[in-house]
Amino acid sequence: MPLRFLLPFLLILVAPFSPAQQQDRQKDIPPAGKDDGTRVSVLGYHEFSSTLAPSQMRIRTATFRKQMEALRNLRIPVIPLEDFLAWKKGLKFIPPRSIVITIDDGWKSVYTDAFPILKEFKFPFTVYLYKNYVDGGGRALTTSMIREMQQHGCSIGSHSVSHPFPGTIKHHARKGEEAYLKFLRREFGESKRFLETKFSQEITTYAYPGGYYTEDMYPVAAEHGYDHLFTVLPGKIRQGLDDRRLPRYIIHGNSDLHFEQATTFKSLLGAEAVAGAVVQTTPYPVIPEPGSRIESRLPSISVDLSDLENLDPESIIMRISGFGRVEHSFDPATSRLSWAVNRRLRHRVCEVNVQWRLKGTSKYESPMRWSFIVEREAAYQVGAGE
Repeated sequence: MPLRFLLPFLLILVAPFSPAQQQDRQKDIPPAGKDDGTRVSVLGYHEFSSTLAPSQMRIRTATFRKQMEALRNLRIPVIPLEDFLAWKKGLKFIPPRSIVITIDDGWKSVYTDAFPILKEFKFPFTVYLYKNYVDGGGRALTTSMIREMQQHGCSIGSHSVSHPFPGTIKHHARKGEEAYLKFLRREFGESKRFLETKFSQEITTYAYPGGYYTEDMYPVAAEHGYDHLFTVLPGKIRQGLDDRRLPRYIIHGNSDLHFEQATTFKSLLGAEAVAGAVVQTTPYPVIPEPGSRIESRLPSISVDLSDLENLDPESIIMRISGFGRVEHSFDPATSRLSWAVNRRLRHRVCEVNVQWRLKGTSKYESPMRWSFIVEREAAYQVGAGE
């Protein structure tokens, strides 16, 4: 068709909206393809306990509460995953600094420990479940628990069928393309069908088990209707970031670093900067204090155990990240143990672990753990740490 006949139609297609239409459109929908300056931190939790020792994947219930209090005190909005997805698609505005809470695997402690706190703070959250662990008995969530949480701000995402570790995935990949695709389709597809049928919710998001993913997974995920997939790599999310590998801050139970990073926001496009939160506590006074920032790379680390009754001083073990077990000193007059760092700390976060027995017992008490931060910029100045 000659161009002169097409021109009127093209003019209609590209004709601008009226001023009123433009104003309404700009009000309701963010500009597509642009960085609107909004940044989102997605927090990733796993297990909670008030009695078991904290670890990378298990956080003390009291610490989790303090973190939720910190979010409230910092006035960082916690938004539903649904709002995050709408913003990501350019369909909705969200606060310029926002938090999304996710919890992986489906431990029963989500219901017994985390859920009451999240409900109290009225914080929405998303649980990423893998099929084989739902109603798995023991420490696993039950269907009734999950459905109850759905009535109080909980949404659901897929975490596969069997939670395959990287070695398992690579094993299937070595079997050949056909066998590998069959394995992936089962993990992505069967999990989605199971969750949608059991919990009456459309499942469009996926959290890679262990954070492991390859580009081979992208078309399989799309084939089964997943449009947003989460990793375990820390980082802020901006609107234009690849939806197939979205970062999350996995919150460790034995370190505040990721929580601090997640709650730290730079000033951008008119939004104010937010300083991150550190919420560690210890049952006895320690130096450096939990979560504190120091300039010296050769600090003295100490613990005051004067309020601890029946301590067996000979049983005390002190471990420092990067050094392992160290030969500390103990002053019986003050019940203070200490160790002076004898080689400059190289990492930003230094973790300390102290454990002891009580007199007349053979079993060690739960270890006391905390960490502090070395300000690298200050620490590397001339004379720092001398």
